Amino acid sequence: MSDYPHPSNVAICKGCADYANRANVEALVLQAIEILHLSESFITPGDHVVIKPNWVKEHDERHPQPGNWEHVVTHPSVIEAVAGWVALRLNGSGKITICDAPQTDSSFDKIREYCKLDEMIERLCSKHPKISISLLDLRPEEWHGVDGITVSKKKLPGDPLGSTHLHLDEASEFYQFKGLGKLFGASVDVDETNRKHADSNHEYLLCRTPMDADVFINIPKMKTHKKVGITCALKNLVGINANKNWLPHHTEGTPDRGGDQFPASTTKAKLEHSWMGAAKRWMVKFPLLARIFVPIKSVGRLFFGDTQSVVRSGNWYGNDTCWRMVLDLNKGFFYFNGAAQPRVKPLRYLTIVDGIIGGEGNGPMSPDPVHSGLIIAGTHPLAVDCAVARCVGFDWKCIRMLRNAFEIRQLNFVNFRPEDMTYQTSVDAPPQPLEKMNPLFYFRAHFGWKGAIELSPQFEKAPLQGSNN
Repeated sequence: MSDYPHPSNVAICKGCADYANRANVEALVLQAIEILHLSESFITPGDHVVIKPNWVKEHDERHPQPGNWEHVVTHPSVIEAVAGWVALRLNGSGKITICDAPQTDSSFDKIREYCKLDEMIERLCSKHPKISISLLDLRPEEWHGVDGITVSKKKLPGDPLGSTHLHLDEASEFYQFKGLGKLFGASVDVDETNRKHADSNHEYLLCRTPMDADVFINIPKMKTHKKVGITCALKNLVGINANKNWLPHHTEGTPDRGGDQFPASTTKAKLEHSWMGAAKRWMVKFPLLARIFVPIKSVGRLFFGDTQSVVRSGNWYGNDTCWRMVLDLNKGFFYFNGAAQPRVKPLRYLTIVDGIIGGEGNGPMSPDPVHSGLIIAGTHPLAVDCAVARCVGFDWKCIRMLRNAFEIRQLNFVNFRPEDMTYQTSVDAPPQPLEKMNPLFYFRAHFGWKGAIELSPQFEKAPLQGSNN
């Protein structure tokens, strides 16, 4: 990997803790990039560079207001700084596509409006008129949900280049997984999810535009995550999927029955699993009746509790499903091109994390803001994610998605060991061992992860459960 002189080295830069001044944001981004010492050939004239932000939702789910999104999605000032740097490297010839597949029930129109993305594109095009710069919603459809229940769907153009159908099969992290047949994806159609992950058959459908990019720049948001602990570079690849229901998020059932949907095998959990299972089957069979289940769900919430305070749907540290999907996506992306053929040349890959305002607590859709003032950058997503975990006061070794990435048996995209990971805070500072870095913050974990991943001595770690690795 000649364009990655130090894949295990990460730049950690601290500065402005808000987005009020775009020049300050740009300076912090450029400082982080400079530390990485990227070669001149990393981006060359004529390249197609794909920039992938995290536009998971148009607002904090608790407070759906136009101004309540800066701690939820990648900020446009960070995107603009990265795109401007790319345009200068392209030197008048090339293409930049800024794209994502947000959560299916979010509104891309609202994201564009709230984040003023069209104004950002206009500024970039005005500064770099010879570069083709475009904005793209990769989703093939958008869902309209009421209280978390999908009541209608709208077809969208999707990726103009189409999709890439990958068969990871025996190279998948789901190969011989005990939860096969009970997987839950993005919708109530659990049969579709389990058809794509059965026995030795494990399939994914990825959008071709990012798969075919000459250079891929990942710009995730620094947040906690209810299913995998943190969401950053690795998890952000969920947003390049053409069918998110092919992505297993948890395994249905209680722990005594091999599931990770709930943290304990209580009578109430078993009853909820049975009731919800029946409701899902009815909604698949009679989708027009979905609206009927909205008031029923409200009544159920009174008995079973609200998701903002009750652990369900695999939203806890014992989730042994979602990390497998995340690592599978990264395997597929690193090893295959848009034609589903093995890559001939190594992927030119860069991550720049927007941690200027991070999110703690009930992430990724309802976190509380933390004015962290961080931009974290690197050329390998695992090193970046481990550094992010350290920065926010989490032990990466207690997060399956990160720990198990070092133990991948097939299609291993990690070319370094944990002890190789280093960080730099300036161009002149020598790399330092990541494990010796003091946390910069102590983020509050999602309540389903509390006590399981924190580095802070005030927490006693709960043991990892249910891992096959």
